[in-house]
Amino acid sequence: MKLSTGVEWALHSCVTLSQSREPVPAARLAELHGTPPAYLAKHLQALSRAGIVRSTAGHVGGYELTRPAAQISVLEVVRAIDGDEPAYRCTEIRQRGPLALPAERCQRPCAIARAMATAEDAWADALRQVTIADLATRIDADSEGTAMAAVSRWLAATR
Repeated sequence: MKLSTGVEWALHSCVTLSQSREPVPAARLAELHGTPPAYLAKHLQALSRAGIVRSTAGHVGGYELTRPAAQISVLEVVRAIDGDEPAYRCTEIRQRGPLALPAERCQRPCAIARAMATAEDAWADALRQVTIADLATRIDADSEGTAMAAVSRWLAATR
């Protein structure tokens, strides 16, 4: 399964937003992560349409999470950015060619389609179990407890 770079950027942005007490402008998120502002803004809009973030206008305008980070799953972010179409699409190839099966013998998905659906369900379940808060905790642990404090300080200092 291949995900777009927008998924990575959106997840990092959500983790960053989880550390801020105020809305964060899209340009600041792009600066922090070294991403193109216009491209990141497009993904923030997708997160907004999905109800994961909201934008606020005004002097302290920017983006903020719509609910606690512990209530936003990684799967929600992935689907907001890359959509919820299945990775595998069965075209019923078994009904074509010289050994084609008649449609009445293809009432249930074939073994290949079932295997792919099982794998995709497992993938989705794994991502559903991880929240933005979990990611923040794990990123912090990877940095020996310094990453989230550094993000919070950077956000506060650049307001």
